[in-house]
Amino acid sequence: QVQLVESGGGLVQAGGSLRLSCTASGRISSIYDMGWFRQAPGQQRELVASITMVGTTNYADSVKGRFTISTDNAKNTVYLQMNSLKPEDTAVYYCRVGTRDGRVYWGKGTLVTVSS
Repeated sequence: QVQLVESGGGLVQAGGSLRLSCTASGRISSIYDMGWFRQAPGQQRELVASITMVGTTNYADSVKGRFTISTDNAKNTVYLQMNSLKPEDTAVYYCRVGTRDGRVYWGKGTLVTVSS
């Protein structure tokens, strides 16, 4: 059983910061990449940022320069530092883990609300 435990969501004013974390535990094979997606009400789930275990990153254009993704490989943990938050960043943020054998795991999501 693989579990992804997310934390760090909450309510913040526009211009503020939050840090999300997600730790993978259980019988998980070698991780290839980890990432964050988000889904706003009435919208499709979209990629926010991803990172491979060798450090290659990918960001959505809307968050470049404001968000930073990082990992602690030894702890199977991925972080998302979110700065200069905007009301349009309001969404449920989901952690995703991909393994070398092609499996994908999702967290249950953590709500981020940015007030104007």
